[in-house]
Amino acid sequence: MRYLALATDYDGTLALHGRVYESTLRSLEKVLTTNRKLLLVTGRELDDLLNVFPHPYLFDWIVAENGLLLYNPSSKETITLADIPSEDFIMQLRSRGIPISVGRNIVSTV
Repeated sequence: MRYLALATDYDGTLALHGRVYESTLRSLEKVLTTNRKLLLVTGRELDDLLNVFPHPYLFDWIVAENGLLLYNPSSKETITLADIPSEDFIMQLRSRGIPISVGRNIVSTV
């Protein structure tokens, strides 16, 4: 059986204690030489991931925000898989003192 893609999580899998080791990057590059696809799957908000991980171009697609957002690093195309949370919803959470983080498609408690 030949696998066509490698999907990996970011925190605790690709990155350990917030750091992606050089040996891990070399291993990902090696996978790319076999004509397999690389997918990064993360619960992180996309903008946060792009701020902490300077190598998104290694991946064919990034699945971010707990599966709500697809991002193609080479074209910078984003595909949303859910409706964007309404401003009213966000304001109601904030008015109740609920600490939240707002991504492109996700609202999560912090």
